[in-house]
Amino acid sequence: MALRKELFAVGEYYHLYSRGVDKRKIFLNAQDYRKFQFLMYVCNSEKSIVLRDIGKNFDRGGTIVDVGAFCLMPNHFHILAREKIENGISLYMRKLLTGYSMYFNLKHTREGKLFDGAFKAINAGDDRYLKYLYSYIHLNPAKLIDKNWKNSVREDNKEILNFCLLYPNSSIGEYKNSSYKIINPRRFPDYFPSPTSHMKELAEWLQLTP
Repeated sequence: MALRKELFAVGEYYHLYSRGVDKRKIFLNAQDYRKFQFLMYVCNSEKSIVLRDIGKNFDRGGTIVDVGAFCLMPNHFHILAREKIENGISLYMRKLLTGYSMYFNLKHTREGKLFDGAFKAINAGDDRYLKYLYSYIHLNPAKLIDKNWKNSVREDNKEILNFCLLYPNSSIGEYKNSSYKIINPRRFPDYFPSPTSHMKELAEWLQLTP
């Protein structure tokens, strides 16, 4: 993985994202998506992870980042994360992307780098931008229906909302069910005190009345 120039600060929030090299797809089937989400969970650990040794009773111990939201798309991903310990984000992303690249290349019989250089990171210190990221990330799957959905007048925005709410490769399911595994929303501002309030926010972005 390419070396990073950014310095991350403990307690700060960051929008992390990366895409496949040459814009190639990094998820080819449902198993790939599940593997990445599995790695998002197990790599968030202070422990050194040996994937082949992980069993059903795996205890990851202390975590190194807090994840607030995520979305996996066919050729890229978005993660909203909080730096929990010094160098936590850098360590987490190195383990995550290295582990997934090794899995992907082995499974799909390929060689070479999978991701387009070092992952990108934007500090989300501005409160408006941080809140916006939840809607931006969870509405990303709308692009799978219409790449220009933000700039077009559509009669089926309710269809887009339902598609995003049922999208299996984002954190929206954990928010809807208040069942947190990968994400830890308690370490982020309480913008959405209930699942209903978050669904309402997404509907408003689509100019819908829930």
